[in-house]
Amino acid sequence: MLEFIQKLKQGYQNCLSQSGSDSQKSHYSHYLDQLLLAEAFIRKGIWLSSQDPKPLQIAVVGPTQAGKSSIVNVLLEAELAGVSPLAGYTVHPHGICHRLELNDCAGLQNYFGRFEQLSGGQPVAGRYDCYHLAASPHYSRYLPPCVLWDTPDFDSIDAVNYREGVIRTLALADVIILAVSKEKYADQSVWDMMKAVEALQQPTLICLNKLAEGTESLLLSSLQDKWRQVRQDAFPEVILLHYQKPTGRPLWPEGQERILLQIADKAEPNRKKQARLEQAFLQQHWQNWLQPVLTEHQLLADWQAMVEQALEQGLKHYRRDFLDHPYHYETFQYALTELLNLLELPGIAGILAGTRRVLTWPFRQLMKLGGKRRHIADTSHEVALLNQIAGHLLIQLADKLLDKTGHDDYNRWWQSINSTLRSQRASLQQDFAAAANQYHQDFQYEVEQAARQLYQKLQEQPLMLNSLRATRVTADAAAIALALHTGGIGLHDLVIAPAMLSLTSLLAESAIGSYVHKVEASLKQRQFDTVQQQLFIAHLQARLLQLPEQTLPPAAFNISKAQLDAAELKLKDKRHGLRLF
Repeated sequence: MLEFIQKLKQGYQNCLSQSGSDSQKSHYSHYLDQLLLAEAFIRKGIWLSSQDPKPLQIAVVGPTQAGKSSIVNVLLEAELAGVSPLAGYTVHPHGICHRLELNDCAGLQNYFGRFEQLSGGQPVAGRYDCYHLAASPHYSRYLPPCVLWDTPDFDSIDAVNYREGVIRTLALADVIILAVSKEKYADQSVWDMMKAVEALQQPTLICLNKLAEGTESLLLSSLQDKWRQVRQDAFPEVILLHYQKPTGRPLWPEGQERILLQIADKAEPNRKKQARLEQAFLQQHWQNWLQPVLTEHQLLADWQAMVEQALEQGLKHYRRDFLDHPYHYETFQYALTELLNLLELPGIAGILAGTRRVLTWPFRQLMKLGGKRRHIADTSHEVALLNQIAGHLLIQLADKLLDKTGHDDYNRWWQSINSTLRSQRASLQQDFAAAANQYHQDFQYEVEQAARQLYQKLQEQPLMLNSLRATRVTADAAAIALALHTGGIGLHDLVIAPAMLSLTSLLAESAIGSYVHKVEASLKQRQFDTVQQQLFIAHLQARLLQLPEQTLPPAAFNISKAQLDAAELKLKDKRHGLRLF
């Protein structure tokens, strides 16, 4: 599941890098934050599942200038977190191991993944995929053994650069301390964040910082209203921190020294139900996250349907204008010319062969190399028609795409496909022409096989065989065959050649007439099936269906239906936890 969430997240990042409406980008940015949180929360589950005991994690989070670092120092009872009056001073999560050795926290690197661990020193300029980890030399009365995290803000202009670090720390936390000031507690960014993590069910403590005397009751009531507007769980404990002007530090109220120790006791039960919390969180957002993926699948399905419809029309034209056309269908006539070679009288076969060798001397080497078949393909009405159909099909698709760009809600997607199709149309047409020629040459083997079938059937009818050999038709038609092989006539001329008409008529009216029709029908069906599979499906359709991949890789989610189905199956089946797949 982690791999699927990462792939989905990458898709949103790709989409955000492309042009789009502000509204769409806002939605995608929101979903991206949720996916970052989901990825980090799943990582936490993997981290917790290893055998070593895991230290408690407490994260102090809040908007800019809320006093997060100051609160961290108060809780540690030491000045270990950097404090500055300037907004955006903290840009990396800073973990401080309290009553722990650094070695006790070594496993955190597995959780943070690609984030680099820094040990002390200044932040790395221009890099935000880092986190600090240091040990506290002091024991604080406010904290149990834990890693206390000081985090960057999530609401400043620059927060977009280091937001992922905040989200990763939020997901890792067993306890959240929300730090807000009297100026910042009502900011929408605060409550958007608290709403986002509600499903993680982390025990929470609110620190209302920088208070002035006499404002506590009003601010506390308002804070409670804000919580109830976005959260369904109980309003948490609140610590009121008054601003101490001489020290510039908040003062932790007396009598509340053990409040974090008490809240921390609630963390362990949550760890035990980590897997169920992961699943609930994914299910809560699943449909929203997948909407653009499903839309992409639908667009691809619409494009595939458009291509298949165009191919179906092309095949109908091929059948109507060639296979079923009384004057254009030439393939069976060529089978009959091959039959003529087999019908030659045994006594004069050698003479005829010798005559051909003299007449066709320039063509002999070509014939050895398949030149005869190339010549047949070059003069074939079928090949010309197939190229014409392919050209019309590509023009038809371009017109349909143009219509989509004018009336569809996903104009940019269709425009990209249309642009790619137009730029590649000449190449597609050229490649199809080469494939059609190759098909036609290869199919001559089937034609020759049909001729042998007819000859074998005639051998079962000696009287009919001798009658054909004795007629003038054989000699005339043999001359036609010679002219065909030497380029004297084109293949389509056989359809109206008198000698071929006579031979066809004699065969059709003979005792094997029904068999002749059967051979012709079988040859025609094999021809249709071959054209459909080799040219229209394996070649043209395959190329056309690849256009979206060539057009939209930077913006596409590139998640197949099979991958989506596998992820949803995992989500439904693993009621007690999620595993990597």
